[in-house]
Amino acid sequence: MRIDLKDKTAVVTGSTGGIGLAAAIGLARAGAAVILNGREEDRVEGAVRMLLEAVPGADVAGIPSDLSTAEGCARLSGALPNADILVNNVGIFGPKPFFEIEDATWERCFQLNVMSGVRLSRAYMKGMMERGWGRVVFISSESALNIPADMIHYGFTKTAMLALSRGLAKMAAGTGVTVNSVLPGPTMSEGVGEMLKEMAEEQGLSIDAAGVAFVKSQRPSSILQRPASVEEVANMIVYACSMEASATTGAALRVDGGVVDSIVP
Repeated sequence: MRIDLKDKTAVVTGSTGGIGLAAAIGLARAGAAVILNGREEDRVEGAVRMLLEAVPGADVAGIPSDLSTAEGCARLSGALPNADILVNNVGIFGPKPFFEIEDATWERCFQLNVMSGVRLSRAYMKGMMERGWGRVVFISSESALNIPADMIHYGFTKTAMLALSRGLAKMAAGTGVTVNSVLPGPTMSEGVGEMLKEMAEEQGLSIDAAGVAFVKSQRPSSILQRPASVEEVANMIVYACSMEASATTGAALRVDGGVVDSIVP
């Protein structure tokens, strides 16, 4: 299968590293013009350089903005009024005991992980529907189905994304616009690597070995028995954004390595 996204413009939020940058690189390789996003201008510029190193000659630009606020979302959509593909990837996570999670943490997690997708879908989907083609992908998580006891606030937002993407898919019925969620399992992103660093040092392991140990101890239902790479997750995202995925909408596409113990989506 050769995915061709030439003449399509893709916005990937939270794309200065990890799954977001890997997805942006995959979309650029498929021929899409790609808009990168992050909070800090220097990190966005660095991500643009990394994408161009991976895909020389790619059509890429960066728009720095903090998508945890309505103003930040408006800045992004104002700088780029129309897009054919929207990948709602930006998000924060981190373990914290429930009784220590303050209202402000709940609110910031909700505003960034969920409301950024609400606001940007509202900004871009109407144009997609009018033009008769578009792709919206929400990056959820296996934690949407297996709510982690130490990250309830995070799991809650990822479940909300499933409801949002399913509802938007129904709203766009028959328009040529598809809306799906992608559910990664444990993935060796920069953030996860940082989380594993202390474990690796304590046990005298490499980061990769610590990742395997983490999956086996914390996600024992994993069939893959290791973290996925960001590129493996990005492959599913690029497919969901492709012409070839035209009959896939309203779906929760798992790239969880079999962590969710279910034979149905």
